[in-house]
Amino acid sequence: MKQSINASVAVTMNVVITVAALTLLAGCGMSNLTTGLGSSLFGSSSSSSSTEVAAVSEEQLLSAAKTEGDSSGGTAVAAHGCPKFQIWPRDRNYTVYEPGREGDGLAIIHRGEITKTARECLIEPGRITIKYGFSGRVLLGPRGQPGAVNLPVLIHVTDPNRENIQTDTVNLTVQIDPAKPIGYFSSVRTVSFDVPEGVRPADYRLYVAFDRVTGAPG
Repeated sequence: MKQSINASVAVTMNVVITVAALTLLAGCGMSNLTTGLGSSLFGSSSSSSSTEVAAVSEEQLLSAAKTEGDSSGGTAVAAHGCPKFQIWPRDRNYTVYEPGREGDGLAIIHRGEITKTARECLIEPGRITIKYGFSGRVLLGPRGQPGAVNLPVLIHVTDPNRENIQTDTVNLTVQIDPAKPIGYFSSVRTVSFDVPEGVRPADYRLYVAFDRVTGAPG
C-alpha cells in the first residue's frame, strides 16, 4: 500500500512538473519562432544534453533527429574505452538574425540545433580511430525564407589535459521546404590520432559545436 501511494505521488509530481515546464516555455522569447520550435526533441529547446543513438550512420542519426518528444539514449557501438562525444553546451544552437537586430525574436531568420550524437571506436596500440556522427534540425524564424540554409560546424578533439589536438570543420546545407518551416541534417565523419603509452583513450574528448565566429546567414 505504501508503495502504491508513493507511486501515485510520483506520477502527480511528474504531471505538475510537466505542466509547469510547458507553461514556462509558452512564455519564453523563442515562442516567436515558427511552430516547429514548439515541439523539441527533448521537450525543451534549451535542453543541456544530447541523446546518443546506437548506430553511427547518417540514416539512423537523421531518423533520431526527427523523433518528437523525449527519447532514451541508446548504447554507443563499441563504446567501452571510447572517448566521450559531446555537444559544446554554449554552441549547441545557432541563431541567425537580420543585421542589426540581434536578440530580437521577431528578427530571427533561422535557428539550427544539434540534438543527437553517436560514436564508435577502433582502439589499437598507440592509436585510436573514432567514427562519429551528429544530427539536428533547422527552424525558420519570422524573417526566414524557404530554401537552402547553411550551418557551419566545428569538431574539436582534446587530450587528457583538455588541450585541443585536432580541429575539423563541416559546412552543412539544409533545404527547407516551402510547405514546412523545418529541416533536418546529419553527418558522419572519422578522426584518428596517436595515443601515448600510459594514456587512456577514454581520457580524450570529442566536441561538436556550431561555429559562431566564421558562420554567416544562410
